[in-house]
Amino acid sequence: MKEYKIAVIGLGYVGLPLARLFSTKYQTIGFDMNQSRVDALNAGHDTTLEVSDELLQAALKAGFRCTTQLSAIKDCNFYVVAVPTPVDMNNRPDLKPLWRASETIGKVISRGDIVVYESTVYPGVTEEECLPIVEKISGLKFNIDFFAGYSPERINPGDKEHTVEKIKKVTSGSTLEVADIVDRVYSSVLINGTHKAPSIKVAEASKIIENSQRDVNIAFMNELAKIFNAMGIDTNDVIEAAASKWNFIKLKPGLVGGHCISVDPYYLIQKAQVYGVLPRIMFAARRLNDGMGAYVANQVIKCMNKNGLIVKDSKILILGVTFKENCPDIRNTKVIDMYHTLKEYTDNITVYDPWAKAEDVKSEYGIEIEKTSEVFIMNSFDAVILAVGHREFEKIAVRDLLQENGIIYDVKGILPQNVADARL
Repeated sequence: MKEYKIAVIGLGYVGLPLARLFSTKYQTIGFDMNQSRVDALNAGHDTTLEVSDELLQAALKAGFRCTTQLSAIKDCNFYVVAVPTPVDMNNRPDLKPLWRASETIGKVISRGDIVVYESTVYPGVTEEECLPIVEKISGLKFNIDFFAGYSPERINPGDKEHTVEKIKKVTSGSTLEVADIVDRVYSSVLINGTHKAPSIKVAEASKIIENSQRDVNIAFMNELAKIFNAMGIDTNDVIEAAASKWNFIKLKPGLVGGHCISVDPYYLIQKAQVYGVLPRIMFAARRLNDGMGAYVANQVIKCMNKNGLIVKDSKILILGVTFKENCPDIRNTKVIDMYHTLKEYTDNITVYDPWAKAEDVKSEYGIEIEKTSEVFIMNSFDAVILAVGHREFEKIAVRDLLQENGIIYDVKGILPQNVADARL
């Protein structure tokens, strides 16, 4: 196989673990526009905690490096794009990060090179949106002078079991020969191999439905939680009973945030409507899941009222602000929706999270959070909401923090049933 020198564009939750992994077999350079991010990585620390300091520092010693300089990646011949694909305030796909990354590729790509996109998109984006930009900037012709592939990312932030080297990756290429090359490059660093898709569009579609399927499934469980809560039945008890059947898919209700499940379905929803198809189930799932933060807050208020507590000016402690447990990622967290709903009644809300970066929460959401256990004052709160299942929260004697008649609401269902007053 040809000797490839790899450049990974975008060093976030996806790009950095992939770049580090590629560096075990290939000369690899990580590229990012954020100088402070690059400086931290070159110093041996990943603030996302996806790559341990030990692994990162070992990679750096072996020759891996990160840069903001285009000149440093100009002699690479295998480029991987792993930048975010967000939505705008109206939930429409925002392709600007991909456009900018494609411009970057266009400035450095040479004849015979390959560019592989990993960012989650609707079918057609790679060939219809990205590659024309590469052509325009580089002056080279796609599938004549340079080639492309698509291999959707499958990183699960905070997951230390399904790490990048263990993930089975979907690969694809713009020609049969390039598809084989892309597949071989990825297979060479993956423990569980690859699945080679027949086209780039198929690979793009496979990724978008992975997250859309999970979104719909969780929305169904959230709808069931609403029904059973109204009936006075514990949803978790119902799930445990139903799960005794061999073919029942055991899922739980919850807040759907992050950069994947809460965002990616909008890409397919938007594109489907261009083709005259209204994806009603996906749209309803998105709307239901997007409303769960406010729903939980209103359930807390209902529970407080039942206990004779005055909600106005009450003291409330929210445990956790990240979008999932044991992870510093705060992107699209629905805990914020819960916070703002409760804020209409009281300003005495304390948010504690040992994982989230306080400066990021302040910058992104305008909320001050606490990072030390000094907030755990005995008999202090009218309500405690366990919003995120960080492992640290299992050690807290939550009941001791409550004033008389105070309530505990367990969003994640991880406390003993006799400890929580209510749970989702």
